[in-house]
Parts: sequence; structure tokens; C-alpha cells
Amino acid sequence: MSENILEMSQGQTGLGKVEIAPEVIEVIAGIAASEVEGVSQMRGSFATGVVERLGKKNHGKGVKVELTEDGIKVDVYCLMKFGISIPAVAGKVQDNIRQALLNMTALEAEEVNVHIVGIQFDNPKQEAETEQEM
Repeated sequence: MSENILEMSQGQTGLGKVEIAPEVIEVIAGIAASEVEGVSQMRGSFATGVVERLGKKNHGKGVKVELTEDGIKVDVYCLMKFGISIPAVAGKVQDNIRQALLNMTALEAEEVNVHIVGIQFDNPKQEAETEQEM
């Protein structure tokens, strides 16, 4: 397994080889995580927020992919909606990412780690009331 490109071993047809860049896996994992009900948004940097305001969507935002000897390790950083069961939604995120990678690339993820970095409130009034209670 090379450092920057993942070579696929399945489906050798004699026509050549198929290589997948880690950025592609990041995009697949980012879209799969965003599709789960309860995930508010994916974490990104200030620069990705500015770029999105200019009209370009970054689907790999909040996803880190590491290619190791054991396999593919995916770390997902996301914000959850207020009032949902975090363990249930995190489990659905893991399942959705694992299934999307398997369907689209025929690759099995060794680890899918979900990091909850915040809670998104529906309205500013509810957020202000929660802060006052603390």
C-alpha cells in the first residue's frame, strides 16, 4: 500500500489497475456522515467556512483518512443536533460510512471513529436559555 494512493486488488480485469486517492475516501465518508439524521454539520476550519460561503462545497470537510498497514482508518468530526441520542446517531454514522465505502470502492474500513465536537441548537433562543442555566 503506498503512502498517497490506495491500489485496489479486487476486480483485476487485465486492462490496468485502479487507484483511489485518500481524498476520494474523505469525500465519500463526508457525504455518508452528512446523510445521517441527527448530524447537524461537519467540522471544518475557518478557511473551509469562507470557501463554502463563496459557493464551493467541501464534501471532505471534517473527515481525516489514514492509510495504515492494517487498513483504512477514518476519523469523522461532526456536530450533532440538540435532543438526539448521540450513541445511536454515532453508530448510524459508522454504519453508513462503512457501507458507502464498501459499495463505492469495495474497500473495508478497519476503523471508523466518530468525534462529536459540538451540539447545534435549532434556534438561538433555546441556545441562550441553555447558557443561562449553566
